[in-house]
Amino acid sequence: MDYTTHRSAARSADRLRAASLDGAAFGIWSSVVDLQIAELVASLPYDYVCVDLQHGAATYSELPGMLQAMRAAGRAPVVRVPWNEPASIMRAIDTGAAGVVVPMVSSAREAAAAARACRFPPDGTRSWGPMWGDIRPDGALPPEQQNSDVLCLVMIETSAGVDALEEIVRTPGVDGIYIGPNDLALACGYGRLTYREDTALESLIQRIVDACRVAGSIAGLHCSDPAMARDWSTRGATMLTVSQDTGLLADAGLKALAQARGRSVLDP
Repeated sequence: MDYTTHRSAARSADRLRAASLDGAAFGIWSSVVDLQIAELVASLPYDYVCVDLQHGAATYSELPGMLQAMRAAGRAPVVRVPWNEPASIMRAIDTGAAGVVVPMVSSAREAAAAARACRFPPDGTRSWGPMWGDIRPDGALPPEQQNSDVLCLVMIETSAGVDALEEIVRTPGVDGIYIGPNDLALACGYGRLTYREDTALESLIQRIVDACRVAGSIAGLHCSDPAMARDWSTRGATMLTVSQDTGLLADAGLKALAQARGRSVLDP
């Protein structure tokens, strides 16, 4: 069977990897449970899409439909799972995700557990159960092919994670780090400050980015706005979330209303 024309998950993972190696991959965050919006954001020319099951509105009940809608646009997203536990990770990948973003990873042991859950034996502990095996040509790719294709990104956003940075970034099977700057700031005593307001927090984020560069790993960062993404793309970050679907909808709505009322800016 020819799998090459049906591997949307693998192509999406490869696109993110290639963009990261070429300088920076820019992505969009998906948190709205709507099939039209899912297909729309997947059709935009971002390097990746991430469906948020941790803090977004979507759950595992909606995920299969959202991924099918995104596949209609020729894309498969990465999925931020709710927590670092095997069933959540395996379910997201079984559903068709190109990879997972695993939150609150604080040790090399936790990072290794996430990586193992992404892959079948002998490389990991993922259970065989192809959800789409009877439905589409790439629904049950060989285990070694799926092991090679999948992306495992772990989030460093705790003080313990910072302490274990060097071990986490070198954990076999971990393809990269995704920095959650808000939880990182809270956990490390900076409250709701941002890197723009505190040079120590700025240095901490830079330290994580630099550790990824040395290890040859993807250095991901969740950005509050496009300017932050542009800034950190010049500092070595290679996977940068530019925007979120809810924010884009709100911004576009306010802009359209301001233009209709003849104003340059309209406050919410």
